[in-house]
Amino acid sequence: MMLEDEVEELLDREVAQRYASWFRALADPTRVQIAELLARKREQMSVGQITTAVGLAQSTISQHLKILAEVRFVLVEASGSANLYRINENCLSCFPTAADVVMGRPVAAPGETPC
Repeated sequence: MMLEDEVEELLDREVAQRYASWFRALADPTRVQIAELLARKREQMSVGQITTAVGLAQSTISQHLKILAEVRFVLVEASGSANLYRINENCLSCFPTAADVVMGRPVAAPGETPC
């Protein structure tokens, strides 16, 4: 039970918004599959390669990649007339810490915000 003079410290609003965008980006099973594929491959892949692996229409994959790129889970590099996609390991490695913070679990360095 909290005493009147104790103040519950909330997660910084900017950090909370960033975490929420990550959770929204990974709230779709296709985007989770794409992130997992790129993380497992650990190399750049074209939309065509990702489309073949996932088995959905190229336009659908492109839309999912756009969402993943907006939150920087996926990095995009232009290569001629095509784009190549790779996992952003820095951002993806911060995701479990974000989940721990939201769930109220202790994190390695209190007060620090990952990524």
